[in-house]
Amino acid sequence: MNGNKKDFPEIAPPSGKLGVLLPGLGAVATTFIAGVEATRRGHGRPIGSLTQMGTIRLGKRTEVRRPLIKEFVPLAELSDLEFGAWDPIPDDGLKSARVAGVLGESDVRQVGEFLSSISPMTAVFSQDYVKKLHGENVKKGKNKRDLAEQLREDIRRFKQEKGCDRLVMVWCASTEVFLSPGPVHQSIEAFEKGLANDDPGIAPSMIYAYASIMEGVPFANGAPNLTVDVPALRELAKEKRVPIGGKDFKTGQTLMKTILAPGLKARMLGLQGWFSTNILGNRDGEVLDDPESFKTKEESKLGVLQYILQPDLYPELYGNIYHKVRINYYPPRGDNKEGWDNIDIIGWLGYPMQIKIDFLCRDSILAAPIVLDLALFLDLAQRAGMSGIQEWLSFYFKSPMAAPGLYPEHDIFIQLTKLKNTLRWLMGEVPITHLGTEYYDDYMREA
Repeated sequence: MNGNKKDFPEIAPPSGKLGVLLPGLGAVATTFIAGVEATRRGHGRPIGSLTQMGTIRLGKRTEVRRPLIKEFVPLAELSDLEFGAWDPIPDDGLKSARVAGVLGESDVRQVGEFLSSISPMTAVFSQDYVKKLHGENVKKGKNKRDLAEQLREDIRRFKQEKGCDRLVMVWCASTEVFLSPGPVHQSIEAFEKGLANDDPGIAPSMIYAYASIMEGVPFANGAPNLTVDVPALRELAKEKRVPIGGKDFKTGQTLMKTILAPGLKARMLGLQGWFSTNILGNRDGEVLDDPESFKTKEESKLGVLQYILQPDLYPELYGNIYHKVRINYYPPRGDNKEGWDNIDIIGWLGYPMQIKIDFLCRDSILAAPIVLDLALFLDLAQRAGMSGIQEWLSFYFKSPMAAPGLYPEHDIFIQLTKLKNTLRWLMGEVPITHLGTEYYDDYMREA
């Protein structure tokens, strides 16, 4: 270990059980829960999870120190995870997994008894915000403040009944209609007044986020909803010393954009246009068939290229990009989303070239390890005393949160470097810059 211990946080040990609370018990949540349980039983491997399969280099390359991340930082063990969920549809985890159809029947059956033990709590839900979804497992209250108090009671009861020492909450529910920040979001006082007055600017996801933060529970937003990315809830998270993160799990098409776009920019190749379209079924596709929910998702997807390519710095290369995103509901596809991309690029002397991508991905298979990593890393952040926006977790989000006045970093390679350097910093190791001059000291001295 390097450096002075007082220069970085003391991390409380991950003793006892960690409860993972999930608003939404649909395709993503059931795939995540089933995968963790299958891994615990030795029936599956947590492929895609950085916390479980990733390594981290420490010190010089010549030292050959490359431990697994889970052996380097004190993360909760998979055996210590407990699961709880809310959903407007009353199906238990087993029925919901079968309806979602992500996992094969043999895989579902192996963990079927465990999944069937997870019944969703009544949800805070309104069709005003998710118009294509119907459900009867819904809380009733005199106003939104009352609903928030009911959620807080759910959180406390779950923690007690499951014997959990700590909790995290990860939003795995549907995309809500597009909302812009308004007066009700500008301070916690205005927000709490809005809860009492049933302000329409407060969506259900915000009520979950508020309840989570008030109970001291870290919160991550896996959808493109505004949710926790407003001044009031950012302020509350700092006040309550709670880590928060979001927005929108980075899974299929946007994952590919954040891999390819940095490569184009690194080679100074120009870009004329990027056309993206998706076909998907399942509940997510049905919800996004509503124009207002699609607008929320569209905003999340469109910002990626703008921030990575920086057209203000490179107007000749990226100043006039035509970027279009389409999502089409196609029930036969189910959760096996297909994303098509046509990319028109420009090379030497202005000669045009094209890249075509057909990504036949499984959306929930890509999202499940993200849920796991966020749960474990947010718990780590909480035990290390890190509160407010956790920008080091931008690696997992399509539209990552950043401090007011900062642009979000979308380049996945920079995001990964930031994440690993944060882990090194937490454990007292020197961040790695990849400068490498130390390997050539003798040569430099001779020169």
